Amino acid sequence: MISRRDSGILPDADIQSLFDAGKISASKPLDKNQIQPASLDLRLGTTAFRVRASFLPGKKHLVSDKLDRLMLHTFDLTEGAVLETGCVYIVPLLESFALPDDVSASANPKSSTGRLDIFTRVIANNTQQFDMLPKGYSGQLYLEISPRTFPIVVRTGSRLSQIRFRKGDATLNGDEMLALQQSDILVAAKDPLIDGRGVAMSIDLSGDETSLIGYRGKRHTALVDVDKPAAHDVLDFWEPIYNRGSMDLVLDPDQFYILVSREAIHVPPDYAAEMVPFDPLVGEFRVHYAGFFDPGFGHAGAGGAGSRAVLEVRSHEVPFILEHGQVIGRLIYEHMLLRPQSLYGSDLHSNYQAQGLKLSKHFRAIE
Repeated sequence: MISRRDSGILPDADIQSLFDAGKISASKPLDKNQIQPASLDLRLGTTAFRVRASFLPGKKHLVSDKLDRLMLHTFDLTEGAVLETGCVYIVPLLESFALPDDVSASANPKSSTGRLDIFTRVIANNTQQFDMLPKGYSGQLYLEISPRTFPIVVRTGSRLSQIRFRKGDATLNGDEMLALQQSDILVAAKDPLIDGRGVAMSIDLSGDETSLIGYRGKRHTALVDVDKPAAHDVLDFWEPIYNRGSMDLVLDPDQFYILVSREAIHVPPDYAAEMVPFDPLVGEFRVHYAGFFDPGFGHAGAGGAGSRAVLEVRSHEVPFILEHGQVIGRLIYEHMLLRPQSLYGSDLHSNYQAQGLKLSKHFRAIE
């Protein structure tokens, strides 16, 4: 057991302590499993605002002030509502913060949110960045939501985004990651590419036993209810893509793909990881909307040996050819302040432990 560090990501027990101390508050009691090993799920509130465009409040401005100017209409979420593709919505969250002076936070879409191609960003008052809360932030939080491929149904309490809390600089440098690779095997690769920018991840286009390499999202589909697992048929929403011998894939502009990494990933219990969402050094496409990997992901002791990263991929403006083994992103590791009480996987019955190529939990497995 590693002792408490001076800097790092706050674990589940510390997040609970923030609630107990009134540093995080919510208008409804916490949901079961809302506190994850290294993050907190954020819940939608009762009202949604359809707005003309995405925005940031800027210094000394409240989100509510911009909403008054940009709002097109409002609607109630308590009984559920449809969010349409191509539209931008702002929803006040049930949780609000009064963080300690030495605690900052950053947000990211949940894994299932990213796999549905739902673009989300947390907005806070008086800020000039999405998904980032400065040390000591106090105030309301809002979520920007823009479904890109499928229209969705959401309601009060739906959990589309998650947030991590940290003290100080928790990021491992290149030498620390190399040492951790030697001791704990962060990625199962013959010649892993690890440096100060993180652990390189590459794409697997070889296919499974049926030659399946991924899925392309269909257009003009029915609704996806974000709170109903295993409720939809895969082929109604996804076009399977197979390896036909060339082991490459042309990404069509503005199409959404679910692919998988070639490497199995391991996040040891005393660390957390995050996928860099877009790296201009590897190509004109965005990889992995949902960037958080919790402590225990891919950890044999938590039932996850061999867990690979499922990648949400979208090309920008021009067609782009991916080839098998091509580097598509980087994984950055951070220290935990303390080992979490629960690990991702068997402790929490996590949906994506020990995964290979896998769609979100909303779709029934193909028989």
